[in-house]
Amino acid sequence: MGYFIGTMIFSVIMGFSIYLSLPIVLRKKTSARSTRLLNAVAIGILLFLLADVFSDVSQSLYSSASLYGYAANPHLSVLFAVALIIGFFMLYYFENSSREGLSKEKMSLMIAIGIGLQNLTEGLVFGSISAASGLFSGVALVVLVGFALQDMTEGFPIAAPFINHGDKKLSVMMVLFLVGSLPTVIGAAAGFYYSSLYFNIFFDGLAIGAILYVVLPMIRHQFRDMGHPERRLTYAGIFIGFIIGFLVNLI
Repeated sequence: MGYFIGTMIFSVIMGFSIYLSLPIVLRKKTSARSTRLLNAVAIGILLFLLADVFSDVSQSLYSSASLYGYAANPHLSVLFAVALIIGFFMLYYFENSSREGLSKEKMSLMIAIGIGLQNLTEGLVFGSISAASGLFSGVALVVLVGFALQDMTEGFPIAAPFINHGDKKLSVMMVLFLVGSLPTVIGAAAGFYYSSLYFNIFFDGLAIGAILYVVLPMIRHQFRDMGHPERRLTYAGIFIGFIIGFLVNLI
């Protein structure tokens, strides 16, 4: 019981580290150049999350048990594909369920859902490692620090649609960040008592489908009506965001 309580405390620290980005994202006024750069960094972080989650899934899909490592495991591949489709079209339905269009609030919520699904898989990993290896094992502590640092960067994609808007409210940001962070705690609780390869692959697929859906309109909006200087700034921002995700993932 003590290990479970400790796992919950650490998962709260890990998941809610996303709130450390609040002082930056709540700035009332940002220049047009800084806005474009921060949005590009947010896109880069999301692109890295896509690559990061799929790298975890691919280890199972293309394991040595799957046709001697030369092809994907058919059962796991079908499960992953179904989950990816559900994650993608779940947000498609959410966006197109009304005629109001894609408001910044709805866009932020969609991003938060995608990140929340990804954080759910992180929680599952942390919970299962804590149960198997012990809460204070070297592996568990490395996973804790690595995921906490990564979660700190995830506030920027969620807040990206609100950048340079004066109507950012603390209460709204708190709720959106909660959508992104709370699944970490839920995943840790589930992973502590139950660990399943199929379970992990399904939620990884959901996360990839959801993040893929939200990053597409962000890229489309980012590259709309821009000249050569803005394009260079966007490329630099996306690269910086990807590198930030890569560097924190090295821990």
